[in-house]
Amino acid sequence: MHNDLQLVRPLVFCDPEMEWNEIIGQNQILCKKPLFRVWEMILRKEIHWATQLQDDRVIEPFFNVPYEYVDMGWGLKEIVHQQNDRGSYVWDPPLTNYDEDFNKLRFQRIEVDFEKTQRIVGLANDVLGDILTVRFRGVWWWTLGMTWSYILLRGLENLMVDMMVNPDGVHKLMSFLRDGTMQFIDFLENKGLLTLNNGGAYVGSGVFGWTSQLPQIGFNPDKIRTGDMWGFAESHETVRVSPEMFEEFIFPYQLPILERFGLNCYGCCEPLDLRWHVVKKVPRLRRVSVSPWSDHALMSEYLQNKYVLSMKPSPTPLAMPEIDKTVIRAGLRKDIKATRGCHVEIIMKDNHTLGNNPNNAVYWCSIAKEEMEK
Repeated sequence: MHNDLQLVRPLVFCDPEMEWNEIIGQNQILCKKPLFRVWEMILRKEIHWATQLQDDRVIEPFFNVPYEYVDMGWGLKEIVHQQNDRGSYVWDPPLTNYDEDFNKLRFQRIEVDFEKTQRIVGLANDVLGDILTVRFRGVWWWTLGMTWSYILLRGLENLMVDMMVNPDGVHKLMSFLRDGTMQFIDFLENKGLLTLNNGGAYVGSGVFGWTSQLPQIGFNPDKIRTGDMWGFAESHETVRVSPEMFEEFIFPYQLPILERFGLNCYGCCEPLDLRWHVVKKVPRLRRVSVSPWSDHALMSEYLQNKYVLSMKPSPTPLAMPEIDKTVIRAGLRKDIKATRGCHVEIIMKDNHTLGNNPNNAVYWCSIAKEEMEK
């Protein structure tokens, strides 16, 4: 398998993410009830991946139903100011003073509605059970990096300034978030709410968790451990923070969380070439993000054939009404050449528009596969 560092051809994956609405408009959804409209969109995406994008994503015969739950948050909540769902926004961070507001914080917790979840699973079985296997798939986090939680509570500019003028406050809040995250994971583990992500589950900041190296020895399907799963952290909000400050204020709090997992991914949009001497300390690190702003040749030298190199080309060329295939091909060819000899996966994501031309993603997949096979 690719994630087991076996010699396979580089893999291609494209997820239009925020721009599925340009591919599958709401006027195409035939169902009337809100829940069924969500399900129909999920199924239409699967069909589009299989028949149009035709990347290396595996189409599985499952229909996943998540748990119904309420996230109680961290005790303080930001106030968001936004004109519309797709526009920019700002927020008022609630932690305005470490001394006065810190005692208002509470460890993150959730309340799961098991009865409602069972009803939805039953409904999914009634509707889809004759063609797909319906199963629980609880996804409780995307990242365990914690900097986004910090920034919602305190603000991005405040985080940057605090590292200089109030370092004790940064350490205090990061310690709190680490301890709260650890307790949250303990709760999920002890309650049997974790789900394996060693197959077609999306893990890290791109592609999927297929591996034969998870779960670990002693696996009990009735009580999945973090050691049976992929872990993931990033800190792309601190992209302009020096490696020394990242190592002091961020990474030490992520490390004990990542130590719990059987395999780990690290990174998202932040270039890791300047932080690699720190990030490489992650135990059982397997997949590393190489963003458009990374030095691909340097990351190739660092990763060699010891890790999966998750290459993320810029989505900008796909944002035009009519793409320039020559530019896309040249960019891919340059990056592929720079990472030759590594275990490469090439991932198109973070699209905010396809220029209202769904074929842009289709063309990109075709070009990427052609270049990868050379």
